[in-house]
Amino acid sequence: MNYTADIAIIGGGASGLVAAITAKRLNPNLSVYIFEALDRVGKKLITTGNGRCNITNLNLNLERFHGEDVSFCRYAFERFGYSEVKDFFYGIGVDFINEGDKVYPSSLQAASVVDALRFECDRIGVNTVLNCKIEDISFGDSFFLRSSEDSILAKTLIVCSGLLSGGDKIGSFGNIFRLFKNEGFKTVRVSPSLVQLKTETDFVKQLKGIKVDAKASLVCGNKVVAEYTDEVLFCDYGLSGPAILQISRQSARDEKEYTVSLDLYPDIDKTELASKIKDRAKLLQNRNLEEFFVGSINKRLGQVVLKYCGYKLSDSVSVLRDADFTKIATALKSFEFKVLSNTGFLNSQVSSGGISTDEFDPKTLMSRRYRGLFAAGEILDIDGDCGGFNLSWAWASACLAAESAVKSL
Repeated sequence: MNYTADIAIIGGGASGLVAAITAKRLNPNLSVYIFEALDRVGKKLITTGNGRCNITNLNLNLERFHGEDVSFCRYAFERFGYSEVKDFFYGIGVDFINEGDKVYPSSLQAASVVDALRFECDRIGVNTVLNCKIEDISFGDSFFLRSSEDSILAKTLIVCSGLLSGGDKIGSFGNIFRLFKNEGFKTVRVSPSLVQLKTETDFVKQLKGIKVDAKASLVCGNKVVAEYTDEVLFCDYGLSGPAILQISRQSARDEKEYTVSLDLYPDIDKTELASKIKDRAKLLQNRNLEEFFVGSINKRLGQVVLKYCGYKLSDSVSVLRDADFTKIATALKSFEFKVLSNTGFLNSQVSSGGISTDEFDPKTLMSRRYRGLFAAGEILDIDGDCGGFNLSWAWASACLAAESAVKSL
């Protein structure tokens, strides 16, 4: 089919839906179209926050974002911060609840957020075209888009297509990024972020399924590149959990050798921990090492840490001496795993890199090359930490791009 749009939006995800609603509200007379590659909108949004949708964060500071120029975000968040996002969602029937700084819909259902956005699009007359994968874009004073079956002529274009995270099952094809790259736009290398890490498996396989609260540090040489304290999940391939996702970004950005170091006792120092282990050994000297940590930490984790230190579990606790207490404390404070790779875009929550922010005006999100061309969300070289930061960028950038697109008309 042939379509003519005042504002065409590529991508019916988080930023695309909000951009469409914002534009249509600002000028109901405009024809606003969303072109979505899949058979429904919001598929990736449904998966966020383990299905609960960590919709935003109370503490939106730029230190929680990444990219070659993080200051690019500042104006968008000044215009569309927490209060504006809360008002927007309240207006479509989504109430908020907080868990610490993390903010969720009170339904704790990501699907309900998608439904509310979809219902509002329908109510105000946003046109949604599904199963429309854009394969070509002609850039100029207006924009001509083509899919295998559709042709679209647009006065203005807002690109909200995302990058590669989640894979094609949730619409992350990367084709729009490639079109921009072919057009000569400056780009930043794209890699998975907020992703599980594959490590050497000698010990993690023995711990599969165990969750612990720990301080996870990503180490390169002797330098700690990133660290975060939260839950860590041991898997047969390596490490997962919020703490691992949070520190994973840099390990996928270059070819350097990285190690993950887990501090299983982050609240006490090594000397104090060694003393506690010594006291425990005095009390439990009639046990074998296999049972030494029973009642203190996860039994299997304690056994694996002792094997990591080189002890035989059949030995008696009574064989331990002062040097051993220090050795065990060191392992518990720095349980190390060599990073081999990550689980890739299919399993990543977000992609780092994208179209360089140098190509766009931070106060309008309009292209510096083509008037009427805007971009929002993940396709730009901005990504955030876990905790609602990436969705916060999706909402803020979508609102700013839509507002600017309407003004440009």
